Amino acid sequence: MPIVAQSTETTDWVSRFADEVIEESERRAPGKPVVVASGLSPSGPIHLGNLREVMTPHLVADEIRRRGHQVRHLISWDDYDRYRKVPAGVAGVDESWAEHIGKPLTSVPAPKGSSYPNWAEHFKAAMVESLAEMGVEFDGISQTAQYTSGVYREQILHAMRHRGDIDAILAQYRTKPKAKKQQQKAVDEAELEAEEGSGAAAEDDGSAGGAGYFPYKPYCGNCEKDLTTVTSYDDDTTELSYTCNECGFTETVRLSEFNRGKLVWKVDWPMRWAYEGVIFEPSGVDHSSPGSSFQVGGQIVGIFGGEQPIGPMYAFVGISGMAKMSSSRGGVPTPADALKIMEPQLLRWLYARRRPNQSFKIAFDQEIQRLYDEWDKLAAKVAGGNSQAIGSGGGSALPGDVAAYTRAVGTAAGELPKTPRPLPYRTLASVADITAGHEDQALRILSELDPQRPLSSLAEARPRYDKAEAWINTHVPADQRTIVREEPDAELLKSLDEASQRSLRLLLDGLAEHWSLDGLTHLVYGVPKVQAGFSADATPKELPPEIKTAQRTFFALLYQLLVGRDTGPRLPTLLLAVGQERVRTLLGQ
Repeated sequence: MPIVAQSTETTDWVSRFADEVIEESERRAPGKPVVVASGLSPSGPIHLGNLREVMTPHLVADEIRRRGHQVRHLISWDDYDRYRKVPAGVAGVDESWAEHIGKPLTSVPAPKGSSYPNWAEHFKAAMVESLAEMGVEFDGISQTAQYTSGVYREQILHAMRHRGDIDAILAQYRTKPKAKKQQQKAVDEAELEAEEGSGAAAEDDGSAGGAGYFPYKPYCGNCEKDLTTVTSYDDDTTELSYTCNECGFTETVRLSEFNRGKLVWKVDWPMRWAYEGVIFEPSGVDHSSPGSSFQVGGQIVGIFGGEQPIGPMYAFVGISGMAKMSSSRGGVPTPADALKIMEPQLLRWLYARRRPNQSFKIAFDQEIQRLYDEWDKLAAKVAGGNSQAIGSGGGSALPGDVAAYTRAVGTAAGELPKTPRPLPYRTLASVADITAGHEDQALRILSELDPQRPLSSLAEARPRYDKAEAWINTHVPADQRTIVREEPDAELLKSLDEASQRSLRLLLDGLAEHWSLDGLTHLVYGVPKVQAGFSADATPKELPPEIKTAQRTFFALLYQLLVGRDTGPRLPTLLLAVGQERVRTLLGQ
């Protein structure tokens, strides 16, 4: 199997894979569209770890498309997989759903209140909607439709004829001790669930039957479950007999006409590689260990006349703020959860900027503000750079960073819809926090951020403003929300010493002149400098260390007088939000 050289932080891993995939496709299937693939099991909420299964081939497929090649990105919906367990934290689902364990996912009822016809369609729909918002173009394939319509009939019969060869390959690994899985630090049980993957990697390989090895499992004609054992099979007539270990039902069918069953996972996956002509498909840690599905599949695929795809292993995607989230909502966050609080460009960037074998975290806590700052700085560098300047120093973006940014903001089909005025996320979050849903107040504050270029309507700041507001409302605890005082703290004002009183007078005297985001930033940092006998424009290098202490003390006083706490949103934003008149009242003028 071809191996891609390790890239560095300044190179573009997507281009490296695209080079290799194009070359391999021309060798295997010249003149045909390049085929890349993902597989998703809608066995429950499809989480952000599963999204890497889609984003890795999507980014490679999009690069190939940008180069003018035809490419198909297949997403196999593994909706004919068995229902393995009742997932935690799914609304409308309780332990009574355990009666469906063993049925195909498309035969399990949807959670209560769902408008979808079955379990698989319910969870598939949310992912399809998120992928559309992220600009991911794909061809979806329902494995229920493929199997029940007889599309794979010849492949199934072929596997049964060659069951001895398949069994011999699997036998090489059955007696070998499994490699100990390298544990990564996980925050809690919900995050471990994300790390474990779908569970397909541990599926039965068909060896459990007493009448020999059969790589095919029928779903019971009575109870619909796959808790069946094949008791006999005739290659000439294709007659297959099985017994259900759950309900005792027995049946004899002709496999050449029978469509209610599927190949076991370790045979099913390589069969599809050959059937679809897949050139590139990544796999998670659970499918990539020694003796696992991907490794074994690399040998079994030859039985079907195919070759193993180029298949990088992708690493774990963690969640910052996971413990807080999972305790309140159960389960692990999905792409839809992330897209409520961040623009699709940022989410795409998180997957594009790291090589598949690098783990990373998606922030649902305060870290999201830092991520947005980093994203905006990169956007400014890319916008201000040129082909000569990029990577040449002077603060310009490195080529790998430019590539990741370009892949994040759009696809070969064009740029994704974006916020016309992308104001700082932390500022928008602070404004949404302080105004508590009052859009007229939010517009007033945001218009005063830059008096030279005032915002004319909130539409200019959307959808980023809406994402920041959603983050404030759903991920910031109530005790960390900002509530501005209704009345001045007369007792605190009365107790202030002369130095503190003077600092407030300096601030109040400069309010009108400095009433903008930049102006107020200069003012609040400048007051302690002026009090100490320095210029308000003095840089940190020109100041003694104690000025920083004086600034922190001054900031804490302002927070106490304005919101009754020692900390809060950035003071310039807070002052703009409160408004000049109310600031003067609360500061005792």
